[in-house]
Amino acid sequence: MNEKCDVVLDKMKAMMDYSTQWFKLDRRIFPCKDHRLSAVYSRDKEYLFDMNDSDFFTTTVRGQIVDFILRRKRYSLNNYDDFAFGIDRLKTMQVYCAAYPLHDGDLKTPGSPRYLLYKEWASLRKCLKYQPLDAVKDYFGVKVGLYFAWLGFYTHYLIPASILGLLCFLYGVFTLYTNELSEEICSGANITMCPLCDQRCDYYSLSATCNYSRLTYLFDNNATVFFAIVMSFWTAIYLEMWKRYSATIGHHWDVGDFDVHEEHPREEYLARLKKIKRKNRNPVTLVSEPKVPFWQMKLPYTMFSLSTVLFLISMAVAAVVGVVVYRIATSYFFAKAARHNAEFYSYSFIIVNSSAAVINLIFIFFFNWLYTLVAQQLTELELHRTQTQFEDSLTLKMYLLQFINYYSSIFYIAFFKGKFVGTPNKYTTLLGFRQEECAPGGCMTELCLQLAIILIGKQILNMFTEAGLPMAMKYWNQLKIIGSNKAADKDVLFGTQWAKDLKLLDWDQNSLFDEYLEMVLQYGFITIFVAAFPIAPLFALLNNIFEMRLDAKKLITYYRRPVGSRVRDIGVWYGIMDSVGKLAVISNAFIIAFTSNFIPKMVYKYGLLEDNPGQTLDGFLEHSLAYFNTSETSYVENTKPINSTWGEVSVCRYQAYRSSYTLPFDQRYKRTTHYWKVWMARMAFVVIFENLVAVAVMLLRWIIPDVPSGVQEKIRRETYLTNEIIIKQEMARARGISSVGDSTGMNPFSEETELKTRTPLLSNSSTSFRNRQFTNNTSKAERTEAEVMV
Repeated sequence: MNEKCDVVLDKMKAMMDYSTQWFKLDRRIFPCKDHRLSAVYSRDKEYLFDMNDSDFFTTTVRGQIVDFILRRKRYSLNNYDDFAFGIDRLKTMQVYCAAYPLHDGDLKTPGSPRYLLYKEWASLRKCLKYQPLDAVKDYFGVKVGLYFAWLGFYTHYLIPASILGLLCFLYGVFTLYTNELSEEICSGANITMCPLCDQRCDYYSLSATCNYSRLTYLFDNNATVFFAIVMSFWTAIYLEMWKRYSATIGHHWDVGDFDVHEEHPREEYLARLKKIKRKNRNPVTLVSEPKVPFWQMKLPYTMFSLSTVLFLISMAVAAVVGVVVYRIATSYFFAKAARHNAEFYSYSFIIVNSSAAVINLIFIFFFNWLYTLVAQQLTELELHRTQTQFEDSLTLKMYLLQFINYYSSIFYIAFFKGKFVGTPNKYTTLLGFRQEECAPGGCMTELCLQLAIILIGKQILNMFTEAGLPMAMKYWNQLKIIGSNKAADKDVLFGTQWAKDLKLLDWDQNSLFDEYLEMVLQYGFITIFVAAFPIAPLFALLNNIFEMRLDAKKLITYYRRPVGSRVRDIGVWYGIMDSVGKLAVISNAFIIAFTSNFIPKMVYKYGLLEDNPGQTLDGFLEHSLAYFNTSETSYVENTKPINSTWGEVSVCRYQAYRSSYTLPFDQRYKRTTHYWKVWMARMAFVVIFENLVAVAVMLLRWIIPDVPSGVQEKIRRETYLTNEIIIKQEMARARGISSVGDSTGMNPFSEETELKTRTPLLSNSSTSFRNRQFTNNTSKAERTEAEVMV
């Protein structure tokens, strides 16, 4: 029986491999590379390394070594000048104009790794193919390779979410004219609604919102609840599977055990602490480093940074309030202009909400520029020891600011708009204007429009910016170089590789930050608010398919080759996505419960058995609209339309669960018992939804291990082999037998007086430059062969 099952599984796997063969890499172009075990280079244990390997130090590692020296080398004999070191300072003083590793060849000559990546990776024609991640890592370093690995993994997981979201949207399309609520609204010509603004706005017929209610149903239907639940599980599965994939690729690239303490201090950090006498010894490198004074430097700078961030957040909130005021004012204008045109009134909701979303998008891009400018300076003040710590602080700061910037207006529509309107005899006002009301179909359409315009508009603008701006800057640099060398021929001027690369844009250590931020913000849109816009994953998928190749083309065509960096994983971005996933569960529960009409409809359908024995939605609209007597004194004085085209209207309707005007005066327009029943049902749904999803996610995380068992076994095997070799070689050394690579030679860096305290890091065990040791093998015979090799 087991053999039959194995045969079936093998056939299914073969069919799957055959069906996905077109998407895979051509291994004749990008052959598979064997995993080779490596370790931190140590002169004391040179017997571990294959010193005769021609690729012992790769091109990327050589670039790191040269960059390390250039960033710390002093250039002045004046010992009182604490900042007289580093190539960056010399570039600022215009002694040098640039310093960068050279690209390997050009884009027109076959045979070079750059040309190969340009043709097989950076081409839009290859957008559906798998990425050659090993080749990307070898050329650009682990940091860049890991970004593209994560982007490809994230895009791959968007496929099932996109398909499911599209099916939910199509369900709304195919059942559009069978929806009882929207059909009741479209046939409600005899229902007169109360004015949307004071005195200047007229009454309107409920049927005037027919198109708006049908549009709402496309995104607010029964399938939306199911999709929100599934996306909560999708978020957990995606994060857990990324941890497994990250562990696998980290082991393959040998960064799984990379320690941040192996990373050298930033040169800016050392310069600012030059005069600090108190030192601490690094527990990993055993090198003395200056300790930041907490009360004199760390605390004041941190408090200043925090207060500035809070001020910037208040500016973003103020912009949202401005957009709300604009929306109220334009709603007033359109309501006045539509007095004699009911059809125009039906579209006024869409016009007002769309224009407000566009204005909000403009504010978002302005604050995006401002936040980027300020956050860099604030992070510099905070005295972070390493580049990783610097980037993590900058990431948290920028994401918090951008979270408020992008999502604040959406949170307002989802959770605050139309919730505190009041009644026609006593409306709630803001700056003299009545608070915005939701249309009879609810606020879901406006929320969906806001999401769609910000998400899609942001993606389109970013795509054009990323494709066009680097190209323009490249040609601008070329014109400046030609202008400063007018006598030189263009072919002669750009005849060498360093001159060709000089006209390209500089790629600094923070250049990947914007790429990560763009994708993680997109991740927030497709998780936090997915209940309001089910096809958001589809737009994200389409964008990312092209984003990968545009980023690749931009990096290999318009930018100088970056200095390779070693990182263990995607860093703080994983923690941010994990937090966003938890917030998404809460957000979607509240959107379904309080923004959509799902809970009121379910309570009406199943909670009023004596009034609704057939368990249908017939009469739900009538049940959800309250009556108001237009002869109320406060209404006549403050709200009643002037010169109404409807003549004398004695009773109008408004959306609320409130008591009738026929009751005694002290009981009129109060919350009804059904309102509290709906409210309790909403809270119960939120609690049940969150707890069920939380328990299921915890179960998933318990079932799915962070590291695949195969990788764990390889790591244990490699550790065992390494320890065995070390023990044998140390025993041989203890007996007086000379071993290969015995560290009795002179340190070539010991004579460098100016770099005396730092250059030994390049050869001691504290360096982060790792080199290959021997091929990872499993059999005893192969192990013996590996020992013989070293």
